[in-house]
Amino acid sequence: MRAEKICKSFRRLFKEKMILFDISLSIEEGEVFGILGPNGAGKTTLMSIFSTLIRPDKGSLEVLGRDALRDTHAIRERINISSGNPNFPWSLTVRENLRHSAMLYGLYGRRLYRSVDDAISAFELGPQSDAKFETLSTGQKQRVSLAKSILNRPQILFLDEPTSGLDPEMAMKTRDLIKKIYQEEEITVVLTTHYMPEAEELCDRIAFLREGRLAALGTPKELKRALQIGHRITIEYQGVIDPVRLRIIPGVMEVRELSGRVEMVFDHSGRTFSTIIKAFDGADILDIEIEQPDLEDVFLELAR
Repeated sequence: MRAEKICKSFRRLFKEKMILFDISLSIEEGEVFGILGPNGAGKTTLMSIFSTLIRPDKGSLEVLGRDALRDTHAIRERINISSGNPNFPWSLTVRENLRHSAMLYGLYGRRLYRSVDDAISAFELGPQSDAKFETLSTGQKQRVSLAKSILNRPQILFLDEPTSGLDPEMAMKTRDLIKKIYQEEEITVVLTTHYMPEAEELCDRIAFLREGRLAALGTPKELKRALQIGHRITIEYQGVIDPVRLRIIPGVMEVRELSGRVEMVFDHSGRTFSTIIKAFDGADILDIEIEQPDLEDVFLELAR
């Protein structure tokens, strides 16, 4: 998938508001790609454009080797999407809704029934399969949406807040299933989420949006390095050390010397850590505390 200078605006009352500004990025086949950002950053709008639900005002988009603005129908046959706000016919049962969705994707006969049964089993919807959609809990409705998204065995799967409304156990199972799907089926997954541990666990690369613009793009590790968000280590010691020796260690990004204590930020590797410890030759180390950075640190820094 390749996007070039995507722009999108919406008219509200008598004013036009720009939502996306010149978004250019590519998503490789078979990767899990995350789109992150604060509320109102344009994540859902960009996801809707990528999945051909809405058209950009400007720019070009290629999906599965096709022009997304011209070959929309052909692309939709090979993709699927799960929204964080699922909406199905309320009076139909779970099984009826999934059968209806499968037929819309051109499934019929044994293939239709097998796909529906597999989706119900995958998301543990057996006990609710004959319940009407209106009677389901929020988490159960979300699972129906996820089940729908795998019916046609898509080549690209778009997941907008895939674990929203799920309890921790089902959210964990959902993440495991997402990993299993893209590993076994070799499909591309594009997802948005506000849960940073989920993004760090699932995503190969991440695009961070801020106020409709692409603020950062890379792997979680690359983003941490670019923003100098590394492991934080606090070492309490007795004796004398040379702080210059610490500052010149490859991978060390920040050194703060206090009385009997040094706080450092470093790009984690076994070699960097061992070199730091060796720099304390001649002093007695009393205590070491290491705090690992996570994607939430990146989010907060970029959101600023």
